[in-house]
Amino acid sequence: MSGAIQVPFSLLSCHMTNMQDDLFGDAPLQPPAHSSNQTASEAQPDFSLLRSMAKVIPAPAAQELGALARQLPAQLRFGVSTWSYPGWEGLVWDGEYDSSTLSKHGLGAYHQHPLLRTVCVDRTFWRPLTASQYAAYAGQVDDDFRFVVKCPASITDAQARGEEGRARAVNPAFLDPSLVVQEFVRPTLEGLGAKLGVLVFQLSPLPWGWLSRPAALFEKLGHMLAAVRAALSAHGAVIVAVEVRDPELLGQALVDTLKAQGATFCLGLHGKMPPIEAQLPILRALWPGPLVCRWNLNRIFGAYGYADAQKKHDPFNAILSEDISTRTVLARTIRGITGAGQPAYVTISNDAEGCAPLSIQMLARAVAA
Repeated sequence: MSGAIQVPFSLLSCHMTNMQDDLFGDAPLQPPAHSSNQTASEAQPDFSLLRSMAKVIPAPAAQELGALARQLPAQLRFGVSTWSYPGWEGLVWDGEYDSSTLSKHGLGAYHQHPLLRTVCVDRTFWRPLTASQYAAYAGQVDDDFRFVVKCPASITDAQARGEEGRARAVNPAFLDPSLVVQEFVRPTLEGLGAKLGVLVFQLSPLPWGWLSRPAALFEKLGHMLAAVRAALSAHGAVIVAVEVRDPELLGQALVDTLKAQGATFCLGLHGKMPPIEAQLPILRALWPGPLVCRWNLNRIFGAYGYADAQKKHDPFNAILSEDISTRTVLARTIRGITGAGQPAYVTISNDAEGCAPLSIQMLARAVAA
């Protein structure tokens, strides 16, 4: 593709200064201002009171991670992709709950976990939510919590797909500026308010008709992002992040488009994309800026191995596919970016290593080490 940077993308980072490289390496941690005056005992909830009031109770053992949480940068927010897994008994929940109960009531318990300060609302990718649905989520968490929300595929997928995910037609609403504001930006703002942290625009794998015309693609993406930014004019703290699923798009044209519209690049860690080391040059080219990372699938399962990962990892209560290499580089990246005062949102799926809460614990320890 003309103008694209092919993996390993080493050329893109050649013009970066040593200072920028240092920011993505080891850096001293800043004290977490959000909890610096709170003792471990003060952070402990009254579980007897909770059991009389709530339908889902947080795991008492999770509160032991409060000391670890206080060692992390205040700008760092860890979270998971969804919160409806019964297998997290003892890790996030105090006992057995079915997935339906957790889906409806689990968020209130989830957000009391010391390490879980954000969550990625993935269900919006499949169907837009209303402002009232977002407001229901916001009502279950405290004022410090922030949401990462994915734009519906009806806007970010160039192809309309059937129930099995197969493309069946061209999507006429692909990257539509007015539709993205009407069906996505406005409802999230109205429902989540100050608890909205990141809007993620994941471009599904593109057909050759778009990959062969990168200039037209990035022009269209730029127009949509401009509309998003205009709608967010009074909400400057909200991060706009673009995730791609085609390695061919990792080039200067992507950097230029994101820079022009005040957006950042979302690290998408899974088999469809190159490893984290090969994606970091895009973030360096956008520096200074925040970190948005979604660690979705262990690379050992390949580009389309979600079903295999689910089969191996169920019930998602143990690390079965440990990825030390990714965790090490990600921890170093987090330290560098937050150490420079920038925010970091990192969400992890069970498909990354087998159990998202345990992956977050290990990653937190690596950041704090």
